[in-house]
Amino acid sequence: MKRSILASMLAVATIFSVSAQNEVENTLPEFEIKVITSIESIVPLGLGRSRIISANTDRDYEEFSSEQTENDNTRNKSKWKDIRVKDFEEIKLLNFYNVGGIRFQNIAANDAVISSKLTSKLADGWDLIFVTSAVECDAGETDEQGIFITRYLFKRKL
Repeated sequence: MKRSILASMLAVATIFSVSAQNEVENTLPEFEIKVITSIESIVPLGLGRSRIISANTDRDYEEFSSEQTENDNTRNKSKWKDIRVKDFEEIKLLNFYNVGGIRFQNIAANDAVISSKLTSKLADGWDLIFVTSAVECDAGETDEQGIFITRYLFKRKL
């Protein structure tokens, strides 16, 4: 009797476990990701453009993906006009340099604006999960261009 009850309980637990596993596999993603990018100009004389950019629309990467194999190396034929996002938020920032050189007040102002944007995302239920930054500049004597770019990655539960 005890063995049959134990076997029945084990069978029910196994069925429940498989059923729960199938439900998890068939659900939508649990999280969404949001990327916010700040671009700060390091062009002399204040001639660059500095912004915070955030897309207001989604793109499905699978629409623009291709897989190349040894037997099929067909080039990805996605059109840039289909990938391009025209619906985005643009927040103006100040350039690092002006005519007099590096402008520390501009950096402090940018910090305040970026902090405000990040605080707003946190207040909206997003979690900051990663920050990465880079500088593009060849730093040669004649280099007149450059940007400092930072990407802030957020996630939140759906």
